Amino acid sequence: MEIKIEIIETIGKIVVFIMTLFSVFLFTVTTKNKLSNKLFGIYLLVIAFDLIGLFTNKTLEYPNIQNLKMASSLLQMPLFYLYVLAACYNNFKIRKKHIIHGLLFIIFLFIFKITSFSDQSLLFYEIIGELQFIAYTVVIFIILKKYKTVYLENYSNANYAIYKWLFQITIFSCIAHSFVLIRWYLSNSIFQEYVLNINIIISLSVLSITIFFVLKALYQPELFTGINMHLKPVKFILENNTTKIIQKGNSENQHLKKLTSLMKKEKPYLDFELTLQKLAIQTDIPERELSILINHHLNKHFFDFINEYRINDAKTLLKAPTKKELTVLEILYEVGFSSKSSFYTAFKKATNQTPSAYRKSIS
Repeated sequence: MEIKIEIIETIGKIVVFIMTLFSVFLFTVTTKNKLSNKLFGIYLLVIAFDLIGLFTNKTLEYPNIQNLKMASSLLQMPLFYLYVLAACYNNFKIRKKHIIHGLLFIIFLFIFKITSFSDQSLLFYEIIGELQFIAYTVVIFIILKKYKTVYLENYSNANYAIYKWLFQITIFSCIAHSFVLIRWYLSNSIFQEYVLNINIIISLSVLSITIFFVLKALYQPELFTGINMHLKPVKFILENNTTKIIQKGNSENQHLKKLTSLMKKEKPYLDFELTLQKLAIQTDIPERELSILINHHLNKHFFDFINEYRINDAKTLLKAPTKKELTVLEILYEVGFSSKSSFYTAFKKATNQTPSAYRKSIS
């Protein structure tokens, strides 16, 4: 048993040290996305404060610190929720209304102060904590789904790095939390002897997730680009502007001709940073109407619409005998893609072949 306790204490110290160090990095690193980094840094510090219980019980000697430690766990999900908003949307700002997310923290800080961790208050705390975790997790998945939809409808290079990163953190959080639930069940059953084993698993899982955070920051520093939070999915626009859209239905063919002509003559898709907003300016078609035209009437995401032209150009270059000296990497940049992974994904989706395999099949 002593060995298990030592393992838990050692891992706990390592995790708290790494989280604190990573938080300092997030607070000081030069980036455009300062708010998301600061929120993530605070989120990690709050978790680190909670995890000091893995290697010390000295907080029990100071009731006020112990009260703060217990209540602060109710800040974790709100902070993560705000971080997700800041990471997804580059124009997200913290406002006075967001103070409401700290309400449970304040309430339980007061409850623990007057009840001194009674059985009733601790049970109430655990129930509220679980309900809070479920509610915020559901809302975060809804935000991520909307983010992915809006990105595909407005951007030509769908960078899934942000989406994947946030989705992965949320999944990891759910997995780690499931171990906490198992520990709670074991500690209130006849299997209390296994609680230490679960604590080791929790410690290792938190250590693994923390290392994952650090590696992501090192290898993908571009993660936090974000999109405009005022953009709405086309489905939302259609539901709220049905009458106006019907009235403008007669101009649809005219807009389509103008769009098709521009795509063929000017080739705006060669700009790897092309967005729906940029294309609206170039075609002189109102942004909302262009979005409905592509994403609804043509029944294609903006991302797929633009990449269709890019893939057709890529196929032409791969076929051309005079372009055999061009590498696949050179071709993908020439036709408007910004990364090898996005090009390969789009090309395989359109042809069921990799670019190299396609080139070999027609040679």
